[in-house]
Amino acid sequence: MNTPHIPSDAPYSDSQRAWLNGFFAGMHTQMIQSAGSTNTDDARTVYILYGSQTGNAESVANDAANVAKAHGLKPLVKSMGEIEVSAFASMDYLLIVTSTYGEGEMPDNAQMLWEAACTDAMPRLDNMKFSVLALGDTSYDLFCQAGKDWDDKLAAQGAQRLYERVDCDVDFEEPANSWISAVIPQMADGAKAVVDTTAKVDDKPQYNRKNPFPAKLLVNRILTDASSSKETRHYEISIANSGLSYEAGDALCVVPTNCPELVADILKAIGCKGDEAEPVNGELMPLQEALRTQFEIKLPSKEFVQEIANRSGDQELNGILASGDKEQLSNYLWGRDTLDLLLQFPNSEFSASEFLALLKPLQHRAYSISSSGKMHPEAVHLTVASVRYDSHNRHHKGVCSTFLADLVDNSTEVRCFFTPNKVFRVPEDNKLPIIMVGPGTGVAPFRAFLQERQFRNAEGKNWLFFGDRNAATDFIYQDELLALQESGFLTRLDLAFSRDQEEKIYVQDRMHEHGAELFAWLEEGGYFFVCGDAYRMAKDVDKALHEVIAQHGKLSEQAAIDYVNQLKKDKRYVRDVY
Repeated sequence: MNTPHIPSDAPYSDSQRAWLNGFFAGMHTQMIQSAGSTNTDDARTVYILYGSQTGNAESVANDAANVAKAHGLKPLVKSMGEIEVSAFASMDYLLIVTSTYGEGEMPDNAQMLWEAACTDAMPRLDNMKFSVLALGDTSYDLFCQAGKDWDDKLAAQGAQRLYERVDCDVDFEEPANSWISAVIPQMADGAKAVVDTTAKVDDKPQYNRKNPFPAKLLVNRILTDASSSKETRHYEISIANSGLSYEAGDALCVVPTNCPELVADILKAIGCKGDEAEPVNGELMPLQEALRTQFEIKLPSKEFVQEIANRSGDQELNGILASGDKEQLSNYLWGRDTLDLLLQFPNSEFSASEFLALLKPLQHRAYSISSSGKMHPEAVHLTVASVRYDSHNRHHKGVCSTFLADLVDNSTEVRCFFTPNKVFRVPEDNKLPIIMVGPGTGVAPFRAFLQERQFRNAEGKNWLFFGDRNAATDFIYQDELLALQESGFLTRLDLAFSRDQEEKIYVQDRMHEHGAELFAWLEEGGYFFVCGDAYRMAKDVDKALHEVIAQHGKLSEQAAIDYVNQLKKDKRYVRDVY
């Protein structure tokens, strides 16, 4: 019994066609189920591999698995970090769901598999049928690059593309669901009619990305000294009566609103009053409210920058765009926001509708949680650096960090939802040691880890590398950490305050200083965690880790690389970097 499909030339949009195909496939499944077939031994196996940095790709992969079960398939969901490249040869049906990290890079859990796939070890895949879902962000130049790379690689090895790759922007739910609805019936087409009658869709919390929980802010206190060059704050947000829960290592996503002063300045710059009614998501909304709650008005979109260049005729900006030099464009835009460009080129006039058409939707911001959900089941703690700087004759503020710091009061809702990170977790074995490297606000999840280990009465040793600019002004959570050290629960606390001496000292320098003991902890089965800046700190820490292992393990450079790769495979070297 074949599943009916909507013809490609039928008068429907792609999303409508995908939905209808899924609908008919569901009817097909119910017909089979009513016939009484319940044997799943011969069900067609579909491998669903995910590459995920923050958990979104993993979530979509599990959604695809639930739909696959309902269509009589046998889905196997795996992190790319769990797969050897040789295993591809046995995968006749494969779905890949992957995000892109940084500037077109593979997520951490996909990097080793990708490197192996780019060698002669990658087998021919002439029997494979596959499809790729790529998650990305159009504000980056190499949009969905990881997904594109996998799509090209599989095809180059002879695999048959069963359904065209779908590239998703930050609002990925609808295209992801359309992809699942379209591709799963094709994976099931022609398969032996087998239905898993035990399959059910996982229960999902009432509050999520599409329906954030309207939380209340309980605590907002400054952690840094008044004389510090930075402002870091501690927040406690109530999730009482939400039905939500979280684990140490997860992230809280906060949906901000824009600064009213910035909205007013933009309205003035484009010559609008703010009461103009504009269509937003199918409904008319006052322009002022739309700019405050619906659109990203801080970071200029690529489309806006290009249109400013076109309308202004500015030779410098047009020259940079024409050259395609990304670094030069990045340098030009450094410190500039949307309002700066409007003020710089006042003759580039925009109507309200023209301006809105060039803006991206306002997105949530994700923050590593700094509390244990077991110790604090009704509240979630965040550690956030407030972004404030002067540039181009204006004072600038971060969107979400100063929303929390300046705009939220007792009557303000903090709309939020959780993003789980199932890899970035305290080890199940309470006896194993953990090493945590988290300078600045990177200490946030490790405060949560320490609370989690305290709650569990974990016997394992705990070692924290922490640092910032100056000890006198930037030693956040100082009393807590020193108390944990004094009690012996925090076995080691190594500090690196870079500007307290003439020669700057960073966490990676402390790693080298104590390299012998660090390696010994790893040899005892220790876990190595890193949180913080991806572009400098995390790379320097990774380099130091390789060097420490090579030196104190008396290993060659390649053997040290293999050692670190094994740590990654065992999920004992895990990063939460941004």
